[in-house]
Amino acid sequence: MNSAAMEVQRPILLIRLMSKRRTWVCLFVLVYTTIICSSWKFLHSTLNWYRSNVSSSTASSAAGAWPALYASVLLGVAFGLLSMVAALAVAVPAMLVTWITVLVMLAFSGTRRRDLVVEGKKLTAEIAGFVIKILIKEGNVVAAVCAVVGYFMLVRSGGNKEAVN
Repeated sequence: MNSAAMEVQRPILLIRLMSKRRTWVCLFVLVYTTIICSSWKFLHSTLNWYRSNVSSSTASSAAGAWPALYASVLLGVAFGLLSMVAALAVAVPAMLVTWITVLVMLAFSGTRRRDLVVEGKKLTAEIAGFVIKILIKEGNVVAAVCAVVGYFMLVRSGGNKEAVN
């Protein structure tokens, strides 16, 4: 085979591979496995940092409260971002279905092609803005809840390995 035929076959092979549902399922599972493993490692490293700071600090309650505050804020931010990524993975297909449905309805109602393109651009911006606002709001709520619960659990445990795990 010549090089021109190889260049043509590569994109066709890539398009054929990416059009398969199991390819997307594998990518979805791979991405979520990576996210969960990295967040689990981050959780353990944050808890180890907290334990080392609590064990090395003095016995006063004020000195033990600051590392707990830092650790709980870090955990809250991490789980807030993780919840935003998970919600985005669910929201994108729903957003695409909504977008396609509205564009098809506009096309069947007799809208001209140029007007349809303009409406599609407006619709895309509106849906994306709405989804981003909701994701940020939900991520902040999850982050705040995780930070507050994490703070009280860390202060209550006092750095005991058995109580924190």
